[in-house]
Amino acid sequence: MDLRALVVCPDQDSASLLMLILSEMGIAAELTPSISRGLELLDSQRFDAIVLDYRADQSSEEFLARLRQSAKNRASMLIAVVDSEFNARPVFGLGANFVLYRPLSSERTRISLRAARGLMRRERRRAPRKPVHSTANIAFPGAPELNAVLTDLSDGGTSFHTANRLPSACKVYFEFALPGQQQLVRLSGEVAWQDASGRTGIRFLDVPQASRRLMQIWLQQNTGRPATGLPAQPSAGRSSEAQSSATQSRSERESKSESTDSTQLSNAGNRRGEQRFACKLGAEVYSLGTSVPNRCALSDISEGGCYVEMPTPLSGQSGVEIVVRTADTKLRIRGQVLATHPGFGMGVRFMFRDSGEREEILRLLAVLSTGPELDEQPR
Repeated sequence: MDLRALVVCPDQDSASLLMLILSEMGIAAELTPSISRGLELLDSQRFDAIVLDYRADQSSEEFLARLRQSAKNRASMLIAVVDSEFNARPVFGLGANFVLYRPLSSERTRISLRAARGLMRRERRRAPRKPVHSTANIAFPGAPELNAVLTDLSDGGTSFHTANRLPSACKVYFEFALPGQQQLVRLSGEVAWQDASGRTGIRFLDVPQASRRLMQIWLQQNTGRPATGLPAQPSAGRSSEAQSSATQSRSERESKSESTDSTQLSNAGNRRGEQRFACKLGAEVYSLGTSVPNRCALSDISEGGCYVEMPTPLSGQSGVEIVVRTADTKLRIRGQVLATHPGFGMGVRFMFRDSGEREEILRLLAVLSTGPELDEQPR
């Protein structure tokens, strides 16, 4: 799989290091020191990742605005290079997936770009999307069911228009009928990106065989055909089976691949969806202000938060500190409990105190993106 990156960086030392590491990782990169040339390339070529030397000036803001509007690159991964003392939160709010701090170090840049490469491979669509015009019912935890209009479809994802913005880290449940079909497609997915016009991109997660068969039949029948006619309407009053799966027993949810571990974990900031990594990390969790450890396991993790498996989760909205030990590091990070599921665990949003803590999470994600599960290390 050929991955491509655009590097917009006027600093020669930083640009040389970025190009060297991207080349080592097998990513074809095009370098330009000019924002204006970078904008031309955004309009003419498709890139899996954009690396921007962000200067918090008008030209950088213009570049990010054009990136969001780009037909070819609006969903590309964005990696921002910022000053070490710069507060990166606004950059994440503008859609950055990763942040690198100047001056760039070889080790940290390799770790972050390795994690980014793993995400790029997952993001690369395996099949072209076909235009479609179909009404869908969408549900996600903590909100009433929404109506949306699907605009394109592939066997791995879809995009739609809706008047409501979805949480950036959110699992959603779909129910829709494709044009010419009577049976309903039911599946779950996660938010991959959103833009200001109301468009949202979804990456499919759990797709039952019957629903996948319906989509494959429709995609084969509509290869090369434009979308026409009125939206296909799902049957009124039929609720998504997946929406109620959170109340089923754990064995039932596992058999249906509808685990709700991460459904209620949302993160502050206006990012395109955060990639989650499945894992099984032994850990300890403490209520802030106490020294009593609670043994637990992290079952998935993203840059913004994680799901903590423990029989008796801590009370909602409480502050916690999570300690994870691996072969390479001891990670200690603070967070806030966003959702609790008695008997199963809780969703936690990370609360970073400085850029170093965020980089530790990126380091852990880099390891998870390249291989199998990690085990907790002896104390």
